[in-house]
Amino acid sequence: MSQVKESIEVDVPVRTAYNQWTQFETFPQFMDGVESVEKVDDILTHWVTRIGGVDREFDAEITEQIPDERVSWVTVGGESDQSGVVTFHPIDPTHTEVTLRMDFDPDGLAETVADKLGFIDRKIAGDLKRFKTFIEERGTTGA
Repeated sequence: MSQVKESIEVDVPVRTAYNQWTQFETFPQFMDGVESVEKVDDILTHWVTRIGGVDREFDAEITEQIPDERVSWVTVGGESDQSGVVTFHPIDPTHTEVTLRMDFDPDGLAETVADKLGFIDRKIAGDLKRFKTFIEERGTTGA
């Protein structure tokens, strides 16, 4: 099992950052390779991804959700074996640190090599940078 952990500071209050992150259907707007995310029910989401030419579909179950603090998940079924948590820490009333930690099991040689070369870490860091741009452009009332 491999792990990646990345953090970023966003220039919005913690409530805004958390509320936007839990709008799972917007993930394709800032997560590279995510084609769609559908909220199936209160704890289950269905993902369609295309990363490095590899198409995947899987479900993710929310295992813990504490408003304005954290969302944890684990994949169920499908072709992806991962779990993770995103946490939200207020820095001050208008700034939030968002930290994403994922544990995943690389599938096959290409994913193992990508993991060892740091491509996965850079992808997650890029997703967080795009989230920062996405949410800051929307502002505190857009989420």
